[in-house]
Amino acid sequence: MIERGSFGVVLLMLSIVAGCRVGPEYRPPAKPAGAEAPLVSLDLTAETTAQPPDDWWKLYNDPHLDGVLQEAFAANADLAAAEANFSAARAFLSAARAARYPQTAVSAAGIRGRDAVTDEILEFGGHSPKTIWLLDDVLEVSYEVDLFGRITRSIEASRANAQAVGAARDSLKVIVAAETARAYAQICALGEQLGVARHSLEVVSREAEITVHRHEAGANSEFDVVRAQGLVAQIRSAIAPLEGQRRSALFQLAALLGRTPRNAPTDLEACTTPPALSILIPIGDGAALLKRRPDVRQAERLLAAATARIGVATADLYPKINLTGFYGGAGLQLSDLTAERGLTWGVGPSVSWSFPNQALPRARIRQAKANAAGALAGFDSTVLNALKETEQSLAIYSAALDNRQALADAQTLAHSAFTMAHDQFVAGSLSNLDLLTAEQALVAADAAVAASDSVLIQDQIAVFKALGGGWHSSASAPPAANGYGTETRHGLAQTDAHDH
Repeated sequence: MIERGSFGVVLLMLSIVAGCRVGPEYRPPAKPAGAEAPLVSLDLTAETTAQPPDDWWKLYNDPHLDGVLQEAFAANADLAAAEANFSAARAFLSAARAARYPQTAVSAAGIRGRDAVTDEILEFGGHSPKTIWLLDDVLEVSYEVDLFGRITRSIEASRANAQAVGAARDSLKVIVAAETARAYAQICALGEQLGVARHSLEVVSREAEITVHRHEAGANSEFDVVRAQGLVAQIRSAIAPLEGQRRSALFQLAALLGRTPRNAPTDLEACTTPPALSILIPIGDGAALLKRRPDVRQAERLLAAATARIGVATADLYPKINLTGFYGGAGLQLSDLTAERGLTWGVGPSVSWSFPNQALPRARIRQAKANAAGALAGFDSTVLNALKETEQSLAIYSAALDNRQALADAQTLAHSAFTMAHDQFVAGSLSNLDLLTAEQALVAADAAVAASDSVLIQDQIAVFKALGGGWHSSASAPPAANGYGTETRHGLAQTDAHDH
């Protein structure tokens, strides 16, 4: 038996030792060299180093775009699933934290029958064995002494995992924001292209009528008429595919808004002008980009969770100690449960230890370390991919701007050439072939500019997506300190197994 004073000393020693944590202490990994430098594809004629707003779509000053984005955030089924996953991860964290506190259980039972031990006691007392009621009620309390930080590391891993799930949800918000804006912009851009195609059809139809009238007057050949009407048919053929693409974009937007195709927002078909920025795109720098992108935050939190699981696995090398106590009563009738003779109680420690065969826990440690190494490589890959996506989107957007300007210049010249060709053709000083060539150049230039507007807005949205905007959540952000301020390349600061 442990004397009362000795038992208090044991409890004090266990409390002191409980401050130990085995396994590596986590440190955020250093970024690859040059990761936080200014972005190399910055074009000061199109972008600025100001920090982009999270709700970047409001830079377009388009109430319809604002409305569809808000509806998408509220109704998107994928976002609802991601939010549920985040709630589940937080519940798992709460369960891990519960291991810090004593676990309690209450049991009460009444069993009628024969019990070998009771029969033996009755025989010693000179009584015959018989069928009786066996009653008991017990309150049991158990507490795991976190000697080597198994519970603490489990909580660290669960917390980091919940934060990673929250970051995954935020990454999905970025995608939903970008894809919703893309679908809306495509609807409007296709509306512009349809308007241009219909206007071009009116132009070539009018010129074809002039050719017919001149042929009837003997000024043109039938070949000229057929050729002009062929151009009309060619321009008309481009309208149906554009209408089909716009309907497809509507259904895409409907899905993002959580609507069925029957309830697609057909009122948006009235949009004939893609959203346009009136300011330079604010893109910030590399350091701000890596802090803003949820996928980078998710990769860092996954590394933190993997590092903590090394400590969980390492703790299995050492003894696991539980303090257990119980109090209750037992007897043959209800009055025995509260009487002194039926009192049952006990308190004391229990030790479990997988020793000397520790092959299994050591294998788990190797597995945890390998997972941490993989998480570190995944973090580096995510950082590089974030920078690559941003630089690529900026380079493509810059090229799209130059292309749009060149096409606009060509369009201006094509309009001038067509005006001169039309006037000279009516005056009889220009051939029908030259007029037809000018018409084709005009139609092609107008269609190219409208198509470039569609490409340009899509490339703008790609830039905003690469910048990582569109999520609103501070709850899932990693804690600022927690004692993890010093960065190391590998995210692991090795400590001795018995360090406090």
